[in-house]
Amino acid sequence: MSESQERMCAIVKPEKVDRFLEICEKWDVIATVIGEVTDGERLEIYWHGEQIVDVPPRTVAHEGPVYERPYARPEWQDALQADDAGKLPRPATAEELREQVLKVIGSPNQSSKSWITDQYDRFVQGNTVLAQPEDSGMVRVDEETGLGVAVATDGNGRYAKLDPYAGAQLALAESYRNVAASGAKPLAISNCLNFGSPEDPAVMWQFAEATRGLADGCLTLGTPVTGGNVSLYNQTGEVAIHPTPVVAVLGVIDDVARRTPIAFAEEGQLLYLLGDTAAELGGSAWSQVIHDHLGGLPPKVDLERERLLAEILISASRDGMVDAAHDLSDGGLIQALAESCLRGDKGARIVVPDGLDPFVLLFSESAGRAIVAVPRSEEVRFNDMCGARGLPAARIGVVDGDAIDVQGQFSIPLAELRESYEATIPGLLA
Repeated sequence: MSESQERMCAIVKPEKVDRFLEICEKWDVIATVIGEVTDGERLEIYWHGEQIVDVPPRTVAHEGPVYERPYARPEWQDALQADDAGKLPRPATAEELREQVLKVIGSPNQSSKSWITDQYDRFVQGNTVLAQPEDSGMVRVDEETGLGVAVATDGNGRYAKLDPYAGAQLALAESYRNVAASGAKPLAISNCLNFGSPEDPAVMWQFAEATRGLADGCLTLGTPVTGGNVSLYNQTGEVAIHPTPVVAVLGVIDDVARRTPIAFAEEGQLLYLLGDTAAELGGSAWSQVIHDHLGGLPPKVDLERERLLAEILISASRDGMVDAAHDLSDGGLIQALAESCLRGDKGARIVVPDGLDPFVLLFSESAGRAIVAVPRSEEVRFNDMCGARGLPAARIGVVDGDAIDVQGQFSIPLAELRESYEATIPGLLA
């Protein structure tokens, strides 16, 4: 009945047991043969030769008692969702828009975490090929073939507070998208579900909705849940944390040499925005940082569109059609642009597409989007692929210079942007 962490059960063919144990020993993993698969219909467990369990397996796995705890949608949920972030005052001038960009980029949640992560060795044994601040971590597992695995973890408590069902699916979608953006194929998930006291019917409702959303999302994307854990009673007095489902997605890439980083590395690369952008600001970084506001509805999630975007990103990476890719999530397009420009130490000139408000373009957190850097030699092929698959792809700029320049709005030199992005965490913690 122990629930010790970091354990798994493997079913191994008898003729391969010795080899399996050798591999475990090589990697200092304790492995013990505990039983065998039989042709019967009973689960039998023995202790020192005495049979202590003899039951049909289904009664343990599927037919056990269900724990019934009262839950109810909180009375305040409707008012919270009606408090639309779209009604908040927006920047009235280009200069005010510029100021808000720097304020959001430099806020604790959106700023660089490198002061923390750089204190840890991320490159043990020399097989790490992507590390923070990339969209996913990627490790080579076979030096001969280049086979690698990628992992991303994401969660947004603001979204889940507004709608726990959608919030869980948005966490799944973002993590799935991050793995695909690096060139790996998402295969499975794990999770860490963080909530307040389940004795509160409102919290129990949040938990039920989030798990339902995650289950439905995994069925849609075809991603099995390999494991996970739940952390409850996270609250002070009667005040619970935001419901925060965190989702980890694991993917595989055939050759890590074909990975896609986030950095804009060469001038002249063409910047394409993939996916549809709408005025979706509920739970956004902008509404929190600029107005200390949480209300409205989170961005809509379309998991079929997420799957399509992932397929495009993986194909483009494999076939050399993109040099860089970065998902769009909290902070919106301007957050992704800042991170990719600073990572590659290259600027970008951005043109606002016709019919799209500059503020919405920069700060919307619509899901199912990414920005990619396309070599000029691959533009036609890339456009043809997106068009054939029905994925919106808008050319919005080019990698150039030493600033982020949004045509007709503002220009921020990379040096000024870097100061805002990198100084916050050291200033708070150093």
